Amino acid sequence: MTSHSSPTRSTRVSPFAFLRDERFLQVLSQIIFFLIIGVIAYWFTQNMLAALARQGMQLGYGFLTETAGFDIGEKMIEYSGENNFARALQVGLLNTLLVCVWGLFFATIIGLVVGVARLSTNFIVSRIAWVFIELMRNIPLLVLLVFLHGGIFLQLPRVREAIAIPGSIYLSNRGLTIPWFTLTPAFSIQVPELQGFNFSGGLTLSPEFSALLIGLSIYTGGFIAEIVRAGIQAISKGQTEAARALGFSWWQTLRLIILPQAMRVIIPPLTSQYLNLTKNSSLAVAIGYPDLLSISNTISNQTGRSIEMITIIMAIYLSLSLITSAILNWYNNKVRLVER
Repeated sequence: MTSHSSPTRSTRVSPFAFLRDERFLQVLSQIIFFLIIGVIAYWFTQNMLAALARQGMQLGYGFLTETAGFDIGEKMIEYSGENNFARALQVGLLNTLLVCVWGLFFATIIGLVVGVARLSTNFIVSRIAWVFIELMRNIPLLVLLVFLHGGIFLQLPRVREAIAIPGSIYLSNRGLTIPWFTLTPAFSIQVPELQGFNFSGGLTLSPEFSALLIGLSIYTGGFIAEIVRAGIQAISKGQTEAARALGFSWWQTLRLIILPQAMRVIIPPLTSQYLNLTKNSSLAVAIGYPDLLSISNTISNQTGRSIEMITIIMAIYLSLSLITSAILNWYNNKVRLVER
């Protein structure tokens, strides 16, 4: 008995089958996109260099080693007009970091408190929180900063008639004076005392720094409050009811059950607000605080190196934003729910 085997039909693979591969098309589109961006960037760079050459100028950063020749009113490190421009930029960067770090801290506290108050069952507390949020979200930050600086701090009484606040805190047209610690082996707190026409001891925050810090804190705090409110409301009410059934107090329920779960919802939009505060600190130039942008403008006016200074400022703010995003993204990955 003979067996008949059915003939097998050979399948031919098209040499262009990879063009229908979705993964290949995604990679190819990205490569084409970056090539287009690279060509555009190269074209702009060549045009910029040609324009500078026609004016007898060359792109370079050697001018940063030249003597600055100007003083800075507020500084965290030793600096004088005899230092170079690079040292002046360091002073501006530290001033920016100082107001950003404290601003993020106070904005977070304000946002958390106001956000929780917005959900209060007390009508008055809830309405006050609502009014604060609406004001901060609908007033331009620049207007708020100018008002705080020129309309409040510069209108305060002189030092000898300073407004005393409990806790040895004083408000005057020279700024906010608070108790401060001394960096000595005998660690102690210095309490400010009025001596003559100025305060002795403590720490005096200039009107510019005070207005900028308060403005950034309450403005960003208003947006953070809405994020906190939305994050808390995203948690099922059953969580609160279960906590009450177990005998948890209101504070224990909020701290141990609600907020830890709400952080998964809060962190992503909170990152955007942190980045906004960092970038909005550049508005300090409007009220005379010597931040990074203000000092860079002074250097640019003295040297005529506008392009170099712009690239430096862009690189620094980009680095600050990327660092902030990286930290919050790391925390977000830590607290997010992992599906199995």
